[in-house]
Amino acid sequence: MRIMFVGDSMTIGSAGDHTWRYRMWQHLNASYGAPYKIVGPRRELYDPSTGEAGSLDYGDPGFPERCRGHLAGWGEGWLHMAPLIGDAVRQGKADTLLISLGLIDLGFYTDADQTAANVRRFFAEAREANPRIRAVLMPVIPNVRALADPPFAAECERFNELLGKAVADLDEPTSPLLLASSPQGWDIDRDTYDGTHPNAAGEHLLAAAFATALHQAWDVAGPYAPALSHR
Repeated sequence: MRIMFVGDSMTIGSAGDHTWRYRMWQHLNASYGAPYKIVGPRRELYDPSTGEAGSLDYGDPGFPERCRGHLAGWGEGWLHMAPLIGDAVRQGKADTLLISLGLIDLGFYTDADQTAANVRRFFAEAREANPRIRAVLMPVIPNVRALADPPFAAECERFNELLGKAVADLDEPTSPLLLASSPQGWDIDRDTYDGTHPNAAGEHLLAAAFATALHQAWDVAGPYAPALSHR
């Protein structure tokens, strides 16, 4: 299994974060009894001091460099990743994508329908690179803006409906797509540090949502056990 994490600021993480990618790496090490590799063209975290990706200051410096691969970016969404995914899949020989995208698109770039069109473009490019690619997709998790901006909250809800339809339409036996459940019990006050980006508790919830989908649908690894990876 060759896994690629694809996402926006919630996935790349900021300097000092562990990231949910790290939590997933720990989970796989603890419960997946087969070879796997984490791939992706990027390694860095977002650096608030420069406003760019470039930090290697992970919360755990023992997170191996070879396991830090990803295709995630601060301020990047489906719009940005669709043109990049084909080359990233080819270069990394990825066969499994764990994707958390959409909030930034809806917040700054595209409406729900346009964002859903970019989802379909993304998978056309990914499948051209690997016709047997499989993926788990996270629905958009409404952030603090959605609490104060009803039209934005409505766009998030509509996009999640369109995302579910896209997953159903595009799912194939040889290239399965799976819509994960939103992180169980997510609370923006408890699980984020700013109303959007996950703190340690939120990182575990995101990793658990992906891990649960992988385990239940494809029997990959075991149930998520935060105690195994909470350091």
